Amino acid sequence: MSTTTDASASDGHDRRRRELQAFDDTKAGVKGLVDAGATAVPAIFHHPPDPHPHVTSTTAADAVPVIDLSAGKRDAVVARVRAAAETAGFFQVVNHGVTCGPALLAAVRRFHEAPDNAEAKRAYYTRDASRRVRFNSNFDLFESPAANWRDTLFCEMAPDPPPRDELPAAVRSVMPEYGAAVRELATRVLALLSEAFGLAPEYLREMGCVEGLSVVSNYYPPCPEPRRTLGCSRHSDPSFLTVLLQDGVLGGLQVLLDQGAGRWGWVDVPPRPGALVVNIGDLLQLVSNGRFKSVEHRVLANESKDTARVSVASFCNADIRRSTRLYGPIGELVSEDNPPLYRSVTVRDFLSHYDGKGLDGRPALHQFLLDNPPPASAPV
Repeated sequence: MSTTTDASASDGHDRRRRELQAFDDTKAGVKGLVDAGATAVPAIFHHPPDPHPHVTSTTAADAVPVIDLSAGKRDAVVARVRAAAETAGFFQVVNHGVTCGPALLAAVRRFHEAPDNAEAKRAYYTRDASRRVRFNSNFDLFESPAANWRDTLFCEMAPDPPPRDELPAAVRSVMPEYGAAVRELATRVLALLSEAFGLAPEYLREMGCVEGLSVVSNYYPPCPEPRRTLGCSRHSDPSFLTVLLQDGVLGGLQVLLDQGAGRWGWVDVPPRPGALVVNIGDLLQLVSNGRFKSVEHRVLANESKDTARVSVASFCNADIRRSTRLYGPIGELVSEDNPPLYRSVTVRDFLSHYDGKGLDGRPALHQFLLDNPPPASAPV
């Protein structure tokens, strides 16, 4: 029986691998399936049901606050940012100074949808992570348990941005401007977070937390069976800080939050015109010794019949190609009563672990825990 079971599992694995490879070889992504008239979601995209409920109460809706960066005294803004970072790990910001978001969303949509851009788009399709500009569907296609219903354009915009002519024509007029503006915003937010620790405003910046910037533009085509799959699996971000631009029309982003009494639920983060979503990444949770929360989140498959959802996530990190710095809990934040929770790690080694396991539903940070009890997190 065991031999038969093992053989069946091996056959299933081999079949899935062939199906994944066939999909990848098209270089057309999920949009290619939709354009070909797909009326069902292929098995490689099927996700099991999630055990956590969708929470829609007013209290849940208020869990992700909107913070006006230009309002009131700085101490009050620091206090609101601190409260959000220590609980939900997510907040939205307005009056942030990034004005070219709508232009970038339109450019990303052109890259994916322009009829005369199909061959140009295919030329960027690669899984070669050494390329600073690349397009593919599911960075972890061959590692994750199930593929997601989305396509992605990656652009590494700092510290060494690509020459403009390396960027796709559809985005090259706005991507550099957007990257610079988001990096400036991230620096402002990191200053607020540094002050929330009681440290100098430049502390996190000088640690190198925004030396690197990857601008990741996601395209979620309409899905014929949205209950069978996801736009993006449950995960936390492998960054210090993430800044997300939503398209302002189609929602789908949800965060997994503690509802009390051991209950966890998915809470919507609806698009808000003019706002940017900011969330704490795994590496900021690590250096904060668990004080700031890198919260798991997901994106639902797009239920629209005829309109794709577009979003742009900007991941703030160290220089992922050159940095050899070890990052561990900040010395000022640990004590005999608050011992370190995590061992030190380079950003490169952290990302290697994250990418190697894929979006498999397991928190990447658990790999780097010491023997101390971990911070509260949702059960898998």
